[in-house]
Amino acid sequence: MRANSVKRQLELGGRVINGWCSLGSSHVAEILGHQGYDSLTIDLQHGAMGYETAFQMLQAISATPAVPMVRVPWNEPGIVMKLLDAGAMGVICPMINSRAEAEAFVGAGRYPPAGYRSFGPNRVVQYAGADYAAHANAEVLLFAMIETRAGLAALDDILDVPGLDGIYVGPGDLSLALGEQPSMAPTATVVVDAMARILARTLAKGRIAAVHTDGAATAGQRFREGFQLCTLQNDTRLLINAASAQVRATRTAVDGP
Repeated sequence: MRANSVKRQLELGGRVINGWCSLGSSHVAEILGHQGYDSLTIDLQHGAMGYETAFQMLQAISATPAVPMVRVPWNEPGIVMKLLDAGAMGVICPMINSRAEAEAFVGAGRYPPAGYRSFGPNRVVQYAGADYAAHANAEVLLFAMIETRAGLAALDDILDVPGLDGIYVGPGDLSLALGEQPSMAPTATVVVDAMARILARTLAKGRIAAVHTDGAATAGQRFREGFQLCTLQNDTRLLINAASAQVRATRTAVDGP
């Protein structure tokens, strides 16, 4: 089976830079996959795509050096299994609030006896190899998102779930849950403290600590704090930033500052 290079990188103490696809475009996914990201995540929770488009995007990412990952729209076993069968090598699941929810998520992502994933690797065998089923449990990464008060309260129980690889912090929803405005670079003490606790407990349990950011500066800070995987701005934000900068620069060039 094709090794999951992100997992190997993390096992060796490396840092993973993750890209994020919100636009439902295999062309955009292919372009981003060639820009140096270690992994690239297709966002089916808030992104503008469904399963069929995500399938095509996974095909496009597979032709690049980036490891294909997904964020599922919810903790529902059917979509977890379908996206793994389509070729996702990592799954991020939002709004995990209890050990039972984490167990349900992990179960959907692991073949028996570790879980209850149904066998039917329709496309992933073309990407990962004919022996995929024998090694998938060891290679596929599963991340539970902690972004609510309930998730914070159940953090240690969630971290103890066998087969869970890591915790993915969603600062926006976590900020809202703690009574603050949503931010990918929160400064409110209550949110900063909560993120620090998640990081410390995750690392103490030997799990992977991952987090969403608003770009390079915040990602650099998070890496220095100890996070091992950081997501940069999504494709929509990159497009907005580049396009608006070009318009402003042109107006300045023509009209003056």
